[in-house]
Amino acid sequence: MGHRKYSAPRRGSIAFRPRARAKSLEPRVRTWPMMNTEKVNLLGFAGFKAGEIDVLTIDDREKTPNFGKQLLNPSTVIVCPPIRIIGIRGYSEDHYGKHAIFDVYGKDMIKELDRKFQVQVTNEEEFSKVEQSLDSVSSIMAIVAVLPHEANIPQKKPFVFEVAVSGRNVRAQYEYLKDLLGKQVKVSDIFELGQYVDVFGITRGKGVEGPITRFGVKRKQHKSRKSVRAVGTLGPISPAVVMYTVARQGQRGFHQRTEYNKRILMISNTGNNNDNEANIINPSGGFKHFGLVKGEYLVLRGSVPGVPKRLLKLRHPIRSHQKKIIEPKVLEVVVK
Repeated sequence: MGHRKYSAPRRGSIAFRPRARAKSLEPRVRTWPMMNTEKVNLLGFAGFKAGEIDVLTIDDREKTPNFGKQLLNPSTVIVCPPIRIIGIRGYSEDHYGKHAIFDVYGKDMIKELDRKFQVQVTNEEEFSKVEQSLDSVSSIMAIVAVLPHEANIPQKKPFVFEVAVSGRNVRAQYEYLKDLLGKQVKVSDIFELGQYVDVFGITRGKGVEGPITRFGVKRKQHKSRKSVRAVGTLGPISPAVVMYTVARQGQRGFHQRTEYNKRILMISNTGNNNDNEANIINPSGGFKHFGLVKGEYLVLRGSVPGVPKRLLKLRHPIRSHQKKIIEPKVLEVVVK
């Protein structure tokens, strides 16, 4: 411990344990906000990270020193191809947790879905049985699919996941999703310009790192021991075990992380790559490790986890309470 005779500040946040590799490249959304609004809508979306740009805006945050002045925002471009509503799942809830009661799937299925799993189309009789059992359903989830090749990514297998639905009435949520079965939903139908969103992603993998880099432990004096980049002590002599709180070497990166309250600065569509809209967002030759952005995209203020081409999931904010959504005033887009 050196000069710290009796105690030392702990190193590394326990909130991020275990610091192990993520189980999948696809992040999981474990919690959805409770939005008891009259309007029924999806609470999440998905996209693929493209790259970073700078967006020059007018600062509209009141009671700040920079209010009304120009503000250069480092931002991230996320390509958001349309998601397809392929099914509906109903859950019941008791003191043991949630239990899936039914899954129903529409008729118009995409052919790429066979690479993921075999879908059995639900007939009218099964739909009628499900509608009669809606009284015992506590929550409704939409089963959606995203095709990576629509975002200029060569992967053929789609991503399939669940998205929660806003609304007070379970039956209204079910009818809303039933009308959308087999149809596409755009990101502009889910999010508004200027609102905040939460971003889920898998961070860039760094491999195995030592305790200095992994936990921020201080390096020892060069004359104290043989080792300099190792921890000073592994703990007391009794009990003869190494506590889990001791900084050790191991995996760094490739963890699931959540970024809260990222503001949407732009929602747009490139259309044809020859028009001015595409030239605004795409650098010469395209983004590094991604290429040209095609189709609908959004620009988030700040950074998001992951590397280019990696899947990101977006959610309505669970911490923020926006009383009024203000549309940002974008002056210029600086492409790196």
